[in-house]
Amino acid sequence: MWRDEQPLVLASKSATRLTLLVHAGVPVETVAAEVDERSIQADAGAVDPAGIAVILARAKALAGSHAAPGRLVLGADQTLALGPKIYHKPVSLEAARLQLQELAGQTHALHSAVAVARDGAILFETVVSAFLTMRPLSDEALNTYITAAGPRVLTSVGAYQLESVGVHLFTRVDGDHFTILGLPLLQLLPFFREQGLLP
Repeated sequence: MWRDEQPLVLASKSATRLTLLVHAGVPVETVAAEVDERSIQADAGAVDPAGIAVILARAKALAGSHAAPGRLVLGADQTLALGPKIYHKPVSLEAARLQLQELAGQTHALHSAVAVARDGAILFETVVSAFLTMRPLSDEALNTYITAAGPRVLTSVGAYQLESVGVHLFTRVDGDHFTILGLPLLQLLPFFREQGLLP
């Protein structure tokens, strides 16, 4: 389906984003685009969580475009927020437990942003939000979940994978599947079509 002679460059280590693009018929090459996310977030100041996701996606796309001159480069990022508080990937199972205790019984937002760049210029960017309501969790329920999920809880910003055993944590989900997985494809693919890259 992809009409460019060269594959899209993905400036991300995310296996999920890579899989989503490939399954959508977009050939992908990856490039390392190391950015200091916490420093960028600190420098952004009083930007809302959705805005932070856009800033980070843009930084990754630009870093990738410098590493891949002349190529179309995609950067993406996702923030999780409960009110004004932004959460990051937990660094340990205990950190995951504490994070899940805070999210339990609450509705939090996932903000998924994507940016596309070429040669240091942003060509497209957007952010889409999903809202997820987690059920109240007893210590027993938390222990059961963390045991079942194992180290995978450390690979996502919410300490859960909705497409796996993380589904047991929720009572309501408002938002599309791709946004929740961290890549707003339903907004990205029309941009590619406008560029003549997809039919």
